[in-house]
Amino acid sequence: MVALVVLVNVLGAGTEGDTGAPRDRDRAPAQVEGAGPGSREDLPVLPLEVPPVTPEAEASCPAVMGKLPLELAGETSRRVQSDTPYVYAWGDPPVVLTCGVPRPAGWTVGASAIQINGVQWYVDTADPDATVWTAVDRPVYVEVRLPPGIDSAPVTELTVPLAEALPYQAPSPGP
Repeated sequence: MVALVVLVNVLGAGTEGDTGAPRDRDRAPAQVEGAGPGSREDLPVLPLEVPPVTPEAEASCPAVMGKLPLELAGETSRRVQSDTPYVYAWGDPPVVLTCGVPRPAGWTVGASAIQINGVQWYVDTADPDATVWTAVDRPVYVEVRLPPGIDSAPVTELTVPLAEALPYQAPSPGP
């Protein structure tokens, strides 16, 4: 019985006046409800102030930028306007990655770090508008700014491309 129902649905049940030709409604694309992640063009350009590019950033950051995903934690990448090519953003509110930032002020001897997938992160929660994660065990500091309410999923997802792009370097906290 089940096979008969499937066969009728696949081949189509004949109706009075049916010539056997597929009906237009049968050939129409399926209608899908809801919105997908959208595209880069759907989000406005994000102006960002970033630190000046250093020789260390010039040497290391192109490898990082080449490994970044177009989609992060379900959010589409978005265009940015900055003075450096070493910044990238996803979603709205944006998750922003900046490669080649200065050592975080709070990253001092005795400060703790969180290790995720072999990358050590210093986490700064002092800014109420963002949680700032900074990779502290690579040749350059790489910062990921998360808006309020976003958990560490984007940081976790970024550890793999970051570790692939940049070799480990012993962390060097400030005094």
